Amino acid sequence: MVPLTADDLEKLDQSDRLRSVRDQFELSPDVVYLDGNSLGPLPKATPARLEKAIRQEWGKDLINSWNKHNWVSLPLTIGAKLAKLVGAGPDEVACCDSVSVNLYKVLSAALELRPDRMTILTEESNFPTDTYIIQGLMRQLGNHHTLRFCDPTSLEHPGSSHQLDDSVAVVLLSHVNYVSGRLLDMAAVTSNAYRAGALTIWDTAHSAGALPVDLGASGADFAVGCGYKYLNGGPGAPGWVYVARQHQAGAQQPLSGWFGHAAPFDFERNFRPAEGIRNQLCGTPPILSMIALEVGVDLACQVPMKHVRDKSNALIRVFLQLTDERLASHGFSVASPRDPSICGSQVCLRHSNGYPIMQALVAHKVIGDFRSPDILRFGFCPLYTCFVDVWRAVEVLCDVMVNKEWDQPEFHKKKAVT
Repeated sequence: MVPLTADDLEKLDQSDRLRSVRDQFELSPDVVYLDGNSLGPLPKATPARLEKAIRQEWGKDLINSWNKHNWVSLPLTIGAKLAKLVGAGPDEVACCDSVSVNLYKVLSAALELRPDRMTILTEESNFPTDTYIIQGLMRQLGNHHTLRFCDPTSLEHPGSSHQLDDSVAVVLLSHVNYVSGRLLDMAAVTSNAYRAGALTIWDTAHSAGALPVDLGASGADFAVGCGYKYLNGGPGAPGWVYVARQHQAGAQQPLSGWFGHAAPFDFERNFRPAEGIRNQLCGTPPILSMIALEVGVDLACQVPMKHVRDKSNALIRVFLQLTDERLASHGFSVASPRDPSICGSQVCLRHSNGYPIMQALVAHKVIGDFRSPDILRFGFCPLYTCFVDVWRAVEVLCDVMVNKEWDQPEFHKKKAVT
């Protein structure tokens, strides 16, 4: 393979069909931001949109804005836009709550749909909140269920019946693993689970907005997603929940708040669930957060997801080639798949000094993140990551290793957020 040069990557940027999208983000030219898989950057349109919401809609129109500016319908309006990004119908997605809360809701509903089955199947390396929610709900239900861990890649193959026995009620998996970056074949896993009589719940926090997701064509039963990573909705932005149309009448979530009532402003004494995806709502929606998220969703909807995925794969190939060429003698290994077809939009490097190395990179304004015990994560978000960013990131990483800049006391001190 011919070694890459900075000129090569500048040419790739010049021919990049997503090049103009980067200009829609507030990104300093001296920062290489490779952490959008943790928190997306600020879209330039967000401050003005929030200013309007605060000064005009809240400040002047006050409570009238629930009707005048249709605040009351934002969970469904944004949900319908999100549906376009994840292969769902506009009546199958609602924007609400957090990934954790939405996961609790759909897991509870799914278990209720399979009352004769007592096993929940998930992966050992799942994002911790997924496992914590499972454990909390099991305790609430009297610890009658069993939590079983598996290698999720084994569920992609027809011969997975030993994992998917007739005790399995729900298969709960991440579409892209947050540490390894491994992308699962959603359609294959869902098909195998369906044949075994189990329901599927997909956590798309590390895939929706970064690569094509097709919940409908895959036959997924339930899904949850994040608003502040690849959708650039801001820190703590609301998440979203998907319930396939065929389950909406029977899947009753347990958080029966007033926005999930059939007629919230009738103020009835007893709960009467709303029909369809509105049933997944709970409390009053956080309007300002939703307005910020809508800007990010609108931006993501501008670009065909195939173009996003093609650029993501190209960025990853360039990063891997450069790290192979320049870091081979510095103790790194690749912890994420090298095959772009089974990898999310990130590369994970493993190193025994991963944490101080990442802190040294951040000090040089190359921003990724660290995941215990030894993973350096680099997210490649095609809407704003340039090929020259990849070159600069590897250049700085080489300097940090050659000069042993990472081995300074301040870089070894663990921060609250890694």
